[in-house]
Amino acid sequence: MTWTKTTNLKFCLLNAENLFLMFDGTPGKETLDLKEAQWQRLSTSVYENKSLKKCHDIAKTLKEIDADIIMLCEVGGYESLKNFNLLFMDEAYSPCLIEGNSERNIDVGFLIRKGVPFYFDLQSNKNRPINYLYPHERQSLLHGYPVKGGKLTSSHKFSRDVAELRLFTQDKEKPFLIILLAHLKSRLDPERIDPNGFERRQAELRTLIEIHKELETVHPDLPLIVAGDFNGNASLINTDEEFKDLYSLTNLKDVLEVSNLPAPERATFYQVRNGGKADGRQIDYAFLSPSAAALLKAGSAHVHRYKDEFGMPHDIPRNMDAKLNLPSDHYPVVFEIENLKLK
Repeated sequence: MTWTKTTNLKFCLLNAENLFLMFDGTPGKETLDLKEAQWQRLSTSVYENKSLKKCHDIAKTLKEIDADIIMLCEVGGYESLKNFNLLFMDEAYSPCLIEGNSERNIDVGFLIRKGVPFYFDLQSNKNRPINYLYPHERQSLLHGYPVKGGKLTSSHKFSRDVAELRLFTQDKEKPFLIILLAHLKSRLDPERIDPNGFERRQAELRTLIEIHKELETVHPDLPLIVAGDFNGNASLINTDEEFKDLYSLTNLKDVLEVSNLPAPERATFYQVRNGGKADGRQIDYAFLSPSAAALLKAGSAHVHRYKDEFGMPHDIPRNMDAKLNLPSDHYPVVFEIENLKLK
């Protein structure tokens, strides 16, 4: 009889909303006692540091969740992630981030609990073409005109990145789990060249699927997780058009769908409307391959709700003041995988 070592892992996915923590020097714990104005003056960066209170609140939430692997979107680079771990997470994690293509300098990255019984390796797909040009660029190319920086171009790249995290015990080419973490194109279109960012987001999603399928080919039956802020409805019900390839081309399943979580409990983002109305939507996802879904701990998948100073869940934000008072405008997605075979 062959004995196989296994492990249980708890995951958390969170868009931390502009988690910038940039300092001119090395910050010490004494900075946590500063007033907000003093806190902000610690940096001369063009990016405003996330408020001290919100950093404390995010850390409180993450410590409450107590995940082994935290998947983060909207992190202001490796320095910000390192400083957050140092100042607010008691250095309990190893920060892991490769800076991507974001024009806002918001990246995807990981915090991996120290002392876990495996190694990890992070790779970037930021230089991978997404096989997409904007309509005016396609028209220019059609007529042989330069379209970007005076040069012809064949494709844009991810607006952020798809970070590829491999977990292994001996050989990084033989992982026991692979995580793809993405932050797809937002719905903003300030240049008015792609309404709601639809075409660019669809192209990024299709390239994300290509990466997933390539990994599936090389590592058949390996548990895979595809997670991130998708900036739209990628759920099985009323799927936005740009995400339909997820269901026609892959066998990935939304962790909240696998767990049969009621629709109102799946909201990870609330759009505040006039008259005190709040439109709750799921735009943050963790998709599991069949072999990963088979290991999902029953009842573990949920959207975590922020709590107040008395430990009571905050109400759904029905005005901008209430929304701005939350640690982030997104809520964490949490789930656990059991009996994951180490190799």
